[in-house]
Amino acid sequence: METHRPEEPDIPWGETMRFLKILIVMAAVALTASCSQSKFQTYSGPEVTQIVVMKERRRMYLMNGNDVLTAYDIQMGFAPVGHKAEEGDGRTPEGAYRIDRRNPNSAYHLSLGISYPNAADVARARAAGVSPGGDIFIHGTPVEMRRKADWTAGCIAVSDEDMEQIYAMVQTGTPIYIFP
Repeated sequence: METHRPEEPDIPWGETMRFLKILIVMAAVALTASCSQSKFQTYSGPEVTQIVVMKERRRMYLMNGNDVLTAYDIQMGFAPVGHKAEEGDGRTPEGAYRIDRRNPNSAYHLSLGISYPNAADVARARAAGVSPGGDIFIHGTPVEMRRKADWTAGCIAVSDEDMEQIYAMVQTGTPIYIFP
């Protein structure tokens, strides 16, 4: 007795294999792209021992001792000349502070908090009968603000790409010196 076997379908194996290869390549590209777009970088170079900001030059320097590790163009408060005197004045503070917090979920990509106001800032504002303000950060820059000069409420802004490097390099407690 002969068994009847159904005919095997005619599958174009060459086309199927080519399609599978394309899918694998697309998945690999998507995985690589998603991994490379992380805003969190690693840094294994010399320690950043201080940050120096020169407001007039619109430059920020990450330093190891007296050596400049890297420098960045910056944007500041909308009224950058002079020391921040009160909340809402649009000035970026001047003086000696510390990086006192890290915000990986910042509305401005990533941010590092600056310990403004210090005791002297609070005393000056109190004597003037005003609030010194606060929440001063180094942070990234939204796309719509990239071509503007000095747009923040007193913070120091850099490009998002630069902020990723800075965030990786600078630790909480790092001194920051902001000069006119």
